Amino acid sequence: MCTLDVVSALSAPAESALVSRGAKTCNGRVIVLICLVCLFALQGCARLIVSESKAPVWLPAGDSSMTIRTLGPDHRFSQLSSTAVAERLRALHGGEPLTILALSGGGAGSAFGAGAVAGLTLSGSRPDFAVVTGVSGGALVAPYTFLGPAWDTRLLDAFASGAGKNFLQSRGLGAIFGSSLYRGTPLRRLIDAHVSDAMIQAVAREANKGRLLLVATTDVATGQPVVWDLGSIAQNGGPSARTLFRDVLLASASVPGMFPPVIIRVREDGAPHDEAHIDGAATVPFFVPPAFLQASPDPLGGTQRTAVYVIIDGPLGEAARETRLTARAILSRSIGAGLNHMLLTTLELTAAIAQLQGATLQYSAVPVAYPPVDAFSFRTETMQPLFHYAYDCAQAGRLWTTFQRTNDDGGMRRSAPDAQKMPCPADDAFIGYFASR
Repeated sequence: MCTLDVVSALSAPAESALVSRGAKTCNGRVIVLICLVCLFALQGCARLIVSESKAPVWLPAGDSSMTIRTLGPDHRFSQLSSTAVAERLRALHGGEPLTILALSGGGAGSAFGAGAVAGLTLSGSRPDFAVVTGVSGGALVAPYTFLGPAWDTRLLDAFASGAGKNFLQSRGLGAIFGSSLYRGTPLRRLIDAHVSDAMIQAVAREANKGRLLLVATTDVATGQPVVWDLGSIAQNGGPSARTLFRDVLLASASVPGMFPPVIIRVREDGAPHDEAHIDGAATVPFFVPPAFLQASPDPLGGTQRTAVYVIIDGPLGEAARETRLTARAILSRSIGAGLNHMLLTTLELTAAIAQLQGATLQYSAVPVAYPPVDAFSFRTETMQPLFHYAYDCAQAGRLWTTFQRTNDDGGMRRSAPDAQKMPCPADDAFIGYFASR
């Protein structure tokens, strides 16, 4: 309520002026109140998506029952346990040791993963990955990696040409009433331009050989990660395969609050229903299904060790820096610290499970010494140097750091570094320290 307290001792002109100012103040408060009421009313008009979860799609990392959403020939999705998928995978590979690559999120930092993969090709040391997984920006690199060296030229075009420099388009006042700060259409068009019919056909051919391309998103309704088998979509999606394939990649890269959720129509046992999905990195920085880490039986009586490779499209930690004591700066720093802690925890847990299962694990990340990369700076001058940095280090054989058991205390060690002005990931002190602590 607005009140006007007028002191009787005031002169008439002064009283009139005070009443006028009070009226303006009252009107201003009424206007603000009306705006707030309208804001909440408009928020209530936003589209509501609620999807029923018949079963958890993600269980703790140590549980081998994590499920994978697979599209069948009947165009219906089913949830297959990672244990069943792993058994089928080993059977198709005839007991050969599996090689797995996991690509993390990182926004513009995904140029690091793209350059690393292309550099491994030139060095002649690029494994033939049986399984490729991706999250967020890493999900966009994953199809090119899955399809092999023949797609490296298109990988360079997608991640080092600056093609995405203009896709951050503000929604203006629409950001107040909508689900994101930026429009989703430019990102959709960018991904759509690279997800061609040729890519879908090539992914289907590789999937027919028993290889897996897996991408994670986050279901808005359940708050859980969802792992999609993109190979099955390419194989069984029919005329809609390309659209569904693109939408899963788009959802995995749609940072919550920055880009709108992606609505994906899912047909399972019941009637088709819509689900809203966002960035997979909101719930998992990268993933390696634990069931895939078990050693394969060797026909000669031994075991074949699974080889795991993890590419982190960013640093494992943040250098100390001055932080303004403002709400925005503190919130940003806190979110960054939380995500970094989740990344380190996931890497440690994946390494521990790999060791228990007798698998080897090698990983790479951007050294802290590398100039900070703005995750939303998709300009050529940001992404191209990072692409070529990773490319050169991979070509020189200085990309990977290996988790290894020692003979004395069961700890971990790494190879000795070479002194360089800008160290490659294999020579970075902190990355090496993480493997040996």
